Amino acid sequence: MDKVAVLVAGGRGTRMGTSISKQYIPIGGKPVLMHTLEAFGKADPLIQLILVLPKDDFDFWKDLCLQYDFTLTHQVVAGGATRFQSVKNGLDSITLSSGLVAIHDSVRPFVSGEVIRESFAKAQESGSAIAVIPLKDSLREVASDGVSQFRERHRFRLVQTPQTFRLEKIKRAFETPERGEFTDDATVYEFQGWQVTLIEGNMENIKLTTPEDLEFAEFLLSRKK
Repeated sequence: MDKVAVLVAGGRGTRMGTSISKQYIPIGGKPVLMHTLEAFGKADPLIQLILVLPKDDFDFWKDLCLQYDFTLTHQVVAGGATRFQSVKNGLDSITLSSGLVAIHDSVRPFVSGEVIRESFAKAQESGSAIAVIPLKDSLREVASDGVSQFRERHRFRLVQTPQTFRLEKIKRAFETPERGEFTDDATVYEFQGWQVTLIEGNMENIKLTTPEDLEFAEFLLSRKK
């Protein structure tokens, strides 16, 4: 089946405390976004790559590609005011009538090729594939009155991306109006009454959000040299 990856970089995260958006910060000698695009390109060169960026960043991204001699083929699409709207814009730009689409946070550059390939394989089989990892720490649920209760951590998973779906189903799911409980693409899919399928993610596939994450990113890159 045809495969597409929609990499969402429509936001302007502030927790990094830098003058430029986190997706453009260099790690290992080039911007985060380029590492993420390359992860999908290396996993399967036939994947069609769609990068969702703020409209105002198009020229800046073009200049970065020239500066870093980045030539990996990809399509750039304007993002929306929210992640939901950015993903919808990316999905709407796909002209295929059927296929598979992986939706991925652009600031998760360390997703493994194995996870990417497994996500497409499982989505083709069951309709969806959501990358998750187990919890390492103990878990407590805190009520509004401050009282906490132990919860069995083996019953929970931390959700990552990619979240991969059959194209026609996820497009249909994103036709519904945006809701507050739509925290990721899986919740949009589930809202239609469809069950999601979980696959094992990779622990290194962190979302770069804080300065400490950048330090860890440099460490992960140093291990590859």
